[in-house]
Amino acid sequence: MILEGMYFENAIMHSETRVYPQFPTATSGLVEGTDAVYRYGLRESSYPTLVIVDEIQDGSGHYIPSGHYELALSDDRQFLLLLEAKKLWAIIPVFKVEVSMDETPQIHDYKSLKAKRKKDKEIWKTNRKRERKGMPPINEEEQIYQEASIEYNKDGKYFLIRYERGDVKAWGAVKAMEFRQEYK
Repeated sequence: MILEGMYFENAIMHSETRVYPQFPTATSGLVEGTDAVYRYGLRESSYPTLVIVDEIQDGSGHYIPSGHYELALSDDRQFLLLLEAKKLWAIIPVFKVEVSMDETPQIHDYKSLKAKRKKDKEIWKTNRKRERKGMPPINEEEQIYQEASIEYNKDGKYFLIRYERGDVKAWGAVKAMEFRQEYK
């Protein structure tokens, strides 16, 4: 709609006249956020991401190609699992595991439990309101610190892989052939 001249100025003066459309226009008929990709998409991974720049080869012809991998710790904490698109690429033995006990007293403290219950109640109320409007619920998981790293050790000719998620740290090693450059 094109408005010009005196008519445009008079139209703006009236409070009942709307020059711009009331609702945003969508060319496809879908409003942003109602598409299935947004509503039913998978959650992000809960594992740290490990980036391998060059492929890792051992002496017997096996290799791990370069790429982005999820690094998971097995339930018994004996192995690190290297996953790409939920497909297992490698099982790495763990030689050291540390569990931090710094936050354990805070978890069982009366004040922290009361604060957690209050926060859970607020999330429940918000999700109930969002459900009435047809919106997906908010994510109830707290942010957990997670990190994965890899470095090459020239002396031992192996890759050291470090896994950290929350209060658990684990180290694993992969024996490799001679490697030309050093990871940083």
